Amino acid sequence: MFKSIKQEPSTPKINRFPCSKCGGLLTFKPGTQYLTCAYCGQENQIEQRFEQIQEYDFHQALIELAQAKPDTAEIAQIQCDACGAGFKFAGSIHAGECPFCGTTIVTSTAQTKPITPKSLLPFKINEQQAKQQFRYWLKGLWFAPNKVKKYAQDDTKLIGVYIPYWTFDSSTETTYLGARGDVYYVSQEVQTVRDGRMVNEIRQVPQTRWTPVRGRVARFFDDVLIGASKSLPRQILDQLEPWDLANLEAYNESYLTGFTSEYYQVNLDQGFDEAKRKMDNVVYQDIAFDIGGDQQRVDQFNTQHNNTSYKHCLLPVWSAAFRYQQKTYRFVINGRTGQVQGERPYSYWKIAFAIIFGVIAVGGLLIYMDRSGMLQQMQ
Repeated sequence: MFKSIKQEPSTPKINRFPCSKCGGLLTFKPGTQYLTCAYCGQENQIEQRFEQIQEYDFHQALIELAQAKPDTAEIAQIQCDACGAGFKFAGSIHAGECPFCGTTIVTSTAQTKPITPKSLLPFKINEQQAKQQFRYWLKGLWFAPNKVKKYAQDDTKLIGVYIPYWTFDSSTETTYLGARGDVYYVSQEVQTVRDGRMVNEIRQVPQTRWTPVRGRVARFFDDVLIGASKSLPRQILDQLEPWDLANLEAYNESYLTGFTSEYYQVNLDQGFDEAKRKMDNVVYQDIAFDIGGDQQRVDQFNTQHNNTSYKHCLLPVWSAAFRYQQKTYRFVINGRTGQVQGERPYSYWKIAFAIIFGVIAVGGLLIYMDRSGMLQQMQ
């Protein structure tokens, strides 16, 4: 499953995708099963690989990774066959274009990383569709500066990137200690104002009776998704979910032609640590439900993970950035659904005017209610 990383840089394995008609450059056409020629327009069918998407044993992988040589290899030199130029990709990239002639280059990840992707989701929406989704998103931002909204009309250049992800399956058993809170009511005399006079009333006041509890809950987690890239903030990557992981296809480098693709930068054990934090949030809710009552208190819990497995896959994202007032804002678009997430600036003038308008509106409403007698009736 794994390949030890050599200390010295090795020549990367490069796959070629020439047009069957003219030998020209081919790029994957999103939403299809074709590679399209940039010169003659010929559509070249992608060979389908009907392979079952496998889960791999997590603990066995950690043992093999511990025995593998450290990942200290230098970035290997790439030789472009089209123009003869020699160059290197950026540190986390293994698929892209020759910077001299634009030829599509896809190298094998096995030259640099011990775990290679075994599945992916191909791009489903093209660049023009992604731009349209971005325009809708940008125009819908409240309190965004007007200059930023005008940016939506520009011909923004998007970059199609395959982002590395881990998915984890795990059977969990959790023991917990806590307390169950049951609400009951007691009669209590309180003072209140009625018709301008202070009077005493009897009201039902809620109290909570706490009972110590302990118990056990179990849950199977399927495909807990963790982004393995550091190029984008984790918060943005998480917000691109959900992904249609049921449609994962066997890894095929043909889908990478014309796009950029990254190596994983978050290691397998680091990814599982993030996955456990996600699982803990769900387990906490399970414990609260198991405790029952009107209120719950979880003092401590301990989760055991069994039969843990993982997959390493690539998911498609359209990415770009824009600058506003000397600051860069990044945004990404889910290459399957068109969902947009990103960073955005705020117009403090718009926020200030909204607050002032809100205060005036509330003040006007109170004045109207006071003059009409509605305020006194409510009191």
